[in-house]
Amino acid sequence: MSAEVKTIFILFVVYQLKHFLADYLFQYNYMLKKIRPDWDFVAPLALHCSVHAVFTLAICLYYRPELWWLAGMDFIVHFVTDRFRSGPKYLGRFNDINQSIFWWILGLDQMMHHLTHLFIIWCLLS
Repeated sequence: MSAEVKTIFILFVVYQLKHFLADYLFQYNYMLKKIRPDWDFVAPLALHCSVHAVFTLAICLYYRPELWWLAGMDFIVHFVTDRFRSGPKYLGRFNDINQSIFWWILGLDQMMHHLTHLFIIWCLLS
């Protein structure tokens, strides 16, 4: 196995861990207010996305410090994706876990996050 393939695999695993930590273990009750219908969603969602961005920044600084700006891109994409998915005026209105559309939207949300990570990995190795 080539060194590049090993690095891709390692980064993929690191980003899976990053996603689990930031989206689940480090998402506190305050951050769950990101679904509010009024403008009070901004601070909780920004805090949640900042956790993601800090992890991405650490990864970028380790592998390619000049690509630090990818953390900002991760923040923006995560912010837009999560708001669109959870905002009650958008896809968040489909919040009945007994309906298949809820799971389709959740899957789409997770796919967007993973595609963002794959793009970052591609940037880090290009």
